[in-house]
Amino acid sequence: MGICMKAKIIITPKKAVLDPQGKTVQSALEHMGYTGIGAVHVGKYLEIELPGTDKEAWRKQVDEACHKILSNPVIEDYQFEIE
Repeated sequence: MGICMKAKIIITPKKAVLDPQGKTVQSALEHMGYTGIGAVHVGKYLEIELPGTDKEAWRKQVDEACHKILSNPVIEDYQFEIE
């Protein structure tokens, strides 16, 4: 496949949204003796291969995909980088 870049996307619950998975992980860590753990947020990590070398052309498309399809903007935040 020729030259290719990679979009690395992290999607997490918004800070104001209840995160039951994060709360479960936090409780489990404390139960195992890891004291002083702050809030835990469980999210999703995606890597998408992108053909070519035009980062800026892909940046808009990846942002749009994150907003429309990959995340729920009402309850989730996302960030990404293209390498």
